Amino acid sequence: MSALTVAVIATAGFSPFHFSVPCIIFGPSMPEPDMFRVEICAEKPGMIQSDIGLSINVEFGLERLDVADIIIVPYWNNPAEKPSQALLDKLINSWQRGAEVVGLCLGTYVLAYTGLLDGHRAATHWEYENDFTERFPAVNLDSNSLYSSDERLITSAGTAAGIDCCLDIIRSHYGSAIANKVARRMVVPPYREGGQAQFIERPVPTSSRDKKMNELMEYLRRNLDKPHDLDSLAGFVSMSRRTLTRHFLKGTGMTLSEWINTERLHRSQELLETTDYSIEKVSEAIGFQSPISFRQNFKSKFRVTPTEWRRAFRGPDFIDRRKNHLKQ
Repeated sequence: MSALTVAVIATAGFSPFHFSVPCIIFGPSMPEPDMFRVEICAEKPGMIQSDIGLSINVEFGLERLDVADIIIVPYWNNPAEKPSQALLDKLINSWQRGAEVVGLCLGTYVLAYTGLLDGHRAATHWEYENDFTERFPAVNLDSNSLYSSDERLITSAGTAAGIDCCLDIIRSHYGSAIANKVARRMVVPPYREGGQAQFIERPVPTSSRDKKMNELMEYLRRNLDKPHDLDSLAGFVSMSRRTLTRHFLKGTGMTLSEWINTERLHRSQELLETTDYSIEKVSEAIGFQSPISFRQNFKSKFRVTPTEWRRAFRGPDFIDRRKNHLKQ
């Protein structure tokens, strides 16, 4: 099998980290030199400056996209700025002839501007979810995935998720054994459990324009460990069940039960990160009926278990110390 050509597109104001990810993974990190051939391309070859002042001298123009097997847009500096039509046309033509077209992090915006992503799954950084969906409502954005692949349109979430995405591209062409070798060389996990949901900061609404709903949310936050039912909460705000349900949904975009469950799970994240509470005690502190129910809800929401969450954000040493403490 001949080497696959990977064209990495450099654009003005590029991020050195995002740009280096595909260059390193498909270049010096490969266990054999003839598996991929990396070529740096730009709309105008020559010196291109990054967002922190570093510059690179780009040899190739966009004509190299006509023969590349994999085309990667590693970053896009301004999501509100539409790329040039010349770049968009090259990406469209490349995909139509059978190339894989990849957008890492905000590079997904460039693919979206081509229209190629319409009706397809895509991923980008979770902080840009609202902006992206407003600009490109026809794209099926998966705000949890670390990366997505849909008919040779490959996109990733923010920053380090580009590594996961590139490893998956290697996996798709050369198998898991090769991808694992590359991951070992880079000292990163070959496959990360969970998705972006692990890292999203409080997606649950914290306030609304409705004063009574704000008072209710504040009350619920102070009493997450207690059971709540619609009748008692309706009484708290002096509303009927139906009126409360309507007002809460209008103010937050969520039902009461969805909001309470989400708020409890986010509180559990804080407890797992900042306290030595056992999983059972965390479950009790946030109002779940049983640790089993808590674990199931947590795994469903964040794609990792509470223990895996604690290990990721407290470190393995904490888990080991706790195990040793319990044995004593």
